[in-house]
Order: sequence, then C-alpha cells, then structure tokens
Amino acid sequence: MSELHQPAQLTRVLKDSKVVAVVGFHPDAMRPAHYVPEYLSRQGYTIIPVNPALAARGQSFFGQRAVSTLAEIPTPVDIVEVFRRSDKVHDHLRDILNMQPLPKVVWMQQGIRNAEVARELAEHGIDVVQDRCMLTDHRNLI
Repeated sequence: MSELHQPAQLTRVLKDSKVVAVVGFHPDAMRPAHYVPEYLSRQGYTIIPVNPALAARGQSFFGQRAVSTLAEIPTPVDIVEVFRRSDKVHDHLRDILNMQPLPKVVWMQQGIRNAEVARELAEHGIDVVQDRCMLTDHRNLI
C-alpha cells in the first residue's frame, strides 16, 4: 500500500469508509480532537474514541464507548485517525498492527507526520494519509 495524496484517492477513502477509530480523542468540544470526529459523526461515520482516561471512566461519545486501545475494538475499523504529536505516533504502531482485521487507512491529522511509522504501516498493507484534516478534506471533496 502507499501514502495517499491525490484528491481522487482521498475521496475514495472518505466515501468507502464508515468506521473511524480516533486515537487521542479529546472530550473538550473546542479541541480539534473532538470537533473533527463530531463533524464526521454528523456525516454518518461511526466514531470510536480511543482514550484510556475516558475509557476508565466509562464515557461514551457519539453513541460509542471510549476504549483504551485499538485492539479492544470488536468491529472492523476502516480508518484509524491519529490526534497525537508526530513524535508520539510511533507509540501507537504496535496497537495498530495488533488490530484484527487491520485498518484500511491510518490518517494522521493536520500537522502530524511520521515517515518511519508511515513506511512500516505501508509494509503491512495499510494506506497512510499524513498532515491532512479529515474535516477539511471531507468538506472539500464530498
């Protein structure tokens, strides 16, 4: 698989994907790690918050309980959306690769890039988007 850049590739991902796990989801509605997933939820995507603190409190958002790790998600995930600093993305690589089945795409939000992680994900057949906002791309392409 590869890194996706072209509008047609991004459009395909956004149209074909229905389930998004959000690593680094934040409960504060003023933060991008909340309002981007909230927007996607309003567009019909199933959003699964991944945040250990929220999972420990049993919190739910957009009709889905927060989970501590990606491996806990019982249903197939199309996109893992990452809201973590670039230097923290590697901390989630094993969790992503332990998912069954693997996600189709890992989408690193705007400002987030990690070439090493992107390369390893691609070696496992996972497409990668880096440094792009799903909300902005959805509004512009769909």
